[in-house]
Amino acid sequence: MADGARRGNRCRRCRVDRRGQSSPGAWKRTDRSADGARTSMMRAQGRMLTDVESLIEAPHGLGLSQRPALCDVTADRARISEKLVSLVARDSCAADQYRALRQTVERLRRERGFQVIGVTSPCPGDGKTVTTLNLAGALAQSPDSRVLVVDADLRRPSVAEYLALPRTSFPGLAEAILDPAYDLAAVVRCLDTFNLSVLPAGTPQVTPYELLNSPRLEGLLRDARRTYDCVLIDTPPAVALPDCRLIERFVDAFLVVVAAHKTPRTLVAEALNVLDPAKIAGVVFNADDRSRPSEYGYGYYGYPERVTWWQRLFGTVRSARVR
Repeated sequence: MADGARRGNRCRRCRVDRRGQSSPGAWKRTDRSADGARTSMMRAQGRMLTDVESLIEAPHGLGLSQRPALCDVTADRARISEKLVSLVARDSCAADQYRALRQTVERLRRERGFQVIGVTSPCPGDGKTVTTLNLAGALAQSPDSRVLVVDADLRRPSVAEYLALPRTSFPGLAEAILDPAYDLAAVVRCLDTFNLSVLPAGTPQVTPYELLNSPRLEGLLRDARRTYDCVLIDTPPAVALPDCRLIERFVDAFLVVVAAHKTPRTLVAEALNVLDPAKIAGVVFNADDRSRPSEYGYGYYGYPERVTWWQRLFGTVRSARVR
């Protein structure tokens, strides 16, 4: 077996206690067997099919396959943000609304082949990270699904904080881009409790332009496409910074999160203007409380392709609320 194949089939495994701290001596290198798992997405008569194959060539006659070797983390429900209702309150009305958004995303995957979806917003504080994680949690409720969340907001990462994951001692996206020794399996953490995989941002970056413009990021996301059914990328806000536009070429579509009664329309219009109109799948209206009080929520706005971007946002739409 080639040395590169052996290196690619090693992963960093750790033990995390309920306080979110890694135990002493938890880090170790482990060799995996030659067979791994790769998911290749195929379209047949309008349906998305999943074919599990070997990540690297297995010995002749070996037909077994397994999930990718990941860093397993035991999630502490008590410390996870209460806003992540798809994870901690699955039977709530709020979680039902995210399942409705899941249905829309699954339809887009079937009909248009969207596999890598970026979630952005015009400005900070609109709720894009909460929306990303709740949508991921809803998608992951299907036992056969393989869902990955990527925190690409390298300036102000927050995915790890919402999930109560330790932000130290673990490599993340930034480290994987900077150091080719880290492959995708070495930096992804698998939350088996929720059937969800997460690639945290890693060390916050003051100037992440070069990292987001790196061919390494493209390679990591290409590997993610082969391994997962759906990849959700929590991107930086679209306005004022170039970061989101750098990521744009790697995604199939964008969901734009807008905070109800908060995000200025001028910023929403600017966000829709700087993004590729062909990649805007819809607008998620967050914290909609027009009919009844709610702590947080969203509404999904779909639109036909021939409608102008202005009509997409401010035309006749239907909203869904979370309470």
